[in-house]
Amino acid sequence: MDLILPESGLIIWQAIGFIILFVLLAKFAWKPILGALEEREQAIESAILAAENARNEMANLKAQNESLLQEARLERDQLLQKASETSARMIEEAKLEAEKAGAEMIANAKAVIETEKKAALAEVKNQVAILSLEVTEKLLRRELKDESSQKALVEEFVSDLKLN
Repeated sequence: MDLILPESGLIIWQAIGFIILFVLLAKFAWKPILGALEEREQAIESAILAAENARNEMANLKAQNESLLQEARLERDQLLQKASETSARMIEEAKLEAEKAGAEMIANAKAVIETEKKAALAEVKNQVAILSLEVTEKLLRRELKDESSQKALVEEFVSDLKLN
């Protein structure tokens, strides 16, 4: 069986057509294609930079959150120490008064101490809760700007709930 071979005239016309097509593509299509590729490359680079900036911002927010929590803990400890010092002082005063006034004065002093301690603890808890809510609100406002981040956060919470 003989192979089908094209004639030399057909080969010449195909070569001429290919060369014309190549020249036209090089003249009209090559620059837009390269422009689109460069534009895509720039878009990818800007997306990478945006992701890096977001990651850095999250690290900064986390550090700020930790410092706020540390400050709240320090303030809580100071308040507890003051409450403890106050309660110790009041107990000592109550003991001195108890020697003079009796059992009724001791009971009243202990009630006052307990009330102040509960009020101080409630105030500390309230301040910590307010700070936590403000930090959380700011974080959520920044994180939940678009629907995809909202979905990701909900999925993370659901997976955390399943683990717990």
